[in-house]
Amino acid sequence: MLIPSIDLQGGKIVQLIQGEKLAVQTDDIDGWIKRFERFPKVQLIDLDAAKEEGVNDALVGRICARLPCRVGGGIRTVGRAREVLDFGATHVIVGSSLFRSSGVDTAFARTLADTFGVERLIAAVDSRGGRVVIHGWRTQLDLTPIEAVARLEPFVGEFLYTHVDLEGLMKGTDLKAVNAVKAATTRRVTAAGGISSQTEIDQLDAAGIDAVVGMAIYTGLLNPRDPG
Repeated sequence: MLIPSIDLQGGKIVQLIQGEKLAVQTDDIDGWIKRFERFPKVQLIDLDAAKEEGVNDALVGRICARLPCRVGGGIRTVGRAREVLDFGATHVIVGSSLFRSSGVDTAFARTLADTFGVERLIAAVDSRGGRVVIHGWRTQLDLTPIEAVARLEPFVGEFLYTHVDLEGLMKGTDLKAVNAVKAATTRRVTAAGGISSQTEIDQLDAAGIDAVVGMAIYTGLLNPRDPG
């Protein structure tokens, strides 16, 4: 299944190359909401919240009221996770706060699971150079995605695996790396990072993996099929 992505920054929808270089920016919020209305899942990330540079809460609430959004970006506490769910998010995506310099913060993961239920939680495992990266992909841990998935599996219902090496480049993703993560867990896996063709989406779908696509849709490289 294709999951379209909406990234928010400064009150606008954006797409960044490698999480840094601005490639797409639009304030046509309603236009993109309408285009994504037919999709059963949409990924919504507040980049400002993730970078601790503010929040786009009003916009998150507005979008969640019209689309079935799994929401991430800056979810560092139980209180913030609750706020995001109260905005109307179907799930919360938690990333950097699940990790410490020494590895996985299982205590925090357990607290989230006990509070909201495993089924509402998606763990974002971002990988660059074969290692987990956090803090906006700037801090690399001595931890592989496979190790991270194994330790977090009891506490989350799904993993969002982003292959940062290819994020925003529209050159395709690393199917071998994605499939390795899928093989390491019984939880559902969603892949992101460079996915740019219907062929890739179909290959991932055949393996039981959802595909998050952003840049390829916003630039017109990919015109996704109607999921219905």
